[in-house]
Amino acid sequence: MPQRAATIVGGGIGGLATAVALHHRGWRVEVRERAPEFTEVGAGISLWPNALRALDALGLSDTVLSLGAVEHGGGVRDRRGRWLSRTDNTDLRRRFGHPLTVLHRADLLRVLADALPADSLRPGSEVTSVREEEAGPGQDHGRLVVEHGDGESLPDLVVGADGLRSAVRRALWPDAPSPRYAGYTAWRMVTEPLAEPPAEGAATWGRGERFGYTALPGGRMYCFATATLPAGTASASSEHAELLRRFGSWPAPIPRLLAAVPEKAVLRHDLYELPPLPAFVRGRAALLGDAAHAMTPNLGQGACQALEDAVTLAHCLDGTADVAAALRSYDRQRRPRTRMVTRRSARLGRLGQLAWEPAVFARDLAARLTPARVTVRSMAPVLGWTVPGGRVTSPESGDH
Repeated sequence: MPQRAATIVGGGIGGLATAVALHHRGWRVEVRERAPEFTEVGAGISLWPNALRALDALGLSDTVLSLGAVEHGGGVRDRRGRWLSRTDNTDLRRRFGHPLTVLHRADLLRVLADALPADSLRPGSEVTSVREEEAGPGQDHGRLVVEHGDGESLPDLVVGADGLRSAVRRALWPDAPSPRYAGYTAWRMVTEPLAEPPAEGAATWGRGERFGYTALPGGRMYCFATATLPAGTASASSEHAELLRRFGSWPAPIPRLLAAVPEKAVLRHDLYELPPLPAFVRGRAALLGDAAHAMTPNLGQGACQALEDAVTLAHCLDGTADVAAALRSYDRQRRPRTRMVTRRSARLGRLGQLAWEPAVFARDLAARLTPARVTVRSMAPVLGWTVPGGRVTSPESGDH
């Protein structure tokens, strides 16, 4: 089969993972990223067993695990600091093959980028147009044309991995629904190294507010917080000051963690989700990651699902010259699953953001009475994903 070419729009986790998967299948890939470099600052990422299984398929899990931190366990606490539920990472590993691993997003992006030929990475190259030319006789779809700062690309495949406000989705899915506000905003931050970091991570649930933390390598902690607010609400002073006002009196170790966060290191984003799309594919174009199924971060599955997307897409394209048919298979596999995960994440977010006191009491009581084994078992539909067709690395590519 002649070498085929793919243009991937967006150089985040999903886009780079897709490029790695296709490169290992013999595709010529280019990753068009509008930012001047392939990196991200200021945030951690949780990789659950399903994501690590996808990285296994890419031959990158050992490298990623060496850069991450694995906690003994974690769970959910109430506003007074009492445990409502706990999760044992050993149990996760036993049931699903990998523990929950946390690392900095920039480290994961670097691992993915390093697995690609340097000339396939095109930073500072914003895609300005994606269009489908008129189909010729006997053809269902015309040629795809991608316009960018370097000119035009005429690939066999276009992958829209360009996030919540995807330009590819707007161009080829003009009738797609717009992202909708989830009803709450989020802060993310990384502490300076701590002499005695907490031994376990936790998410503390209040009334309309939450604060969570988990370990990163080197004694740092990744922290996140949420609050139910109208979209676009601005803090009166700095975001760090806003966090101190809201969470500075919450149970230990939250005040100590906030004190270890540099004042300028707090990121804030309103949270949006994408209503279900009627399809993730159109002809020889496909959407993945947030461009296809942006979800709230309550399950920590946004990047995990993007990694699943990348591996599945490569598998569907393997061994067939009919790109459109392969993409239809990808759509059949990924759309129902990601919709399920999106719904579960939204449901957990609604529970976590409850503010009416009787509802909060009932939520906390139900969590406290649910056995840990039931909680872990309930995660199986999300974490039990298996790689279609095994590894996507080719014998010729080795670890690359």
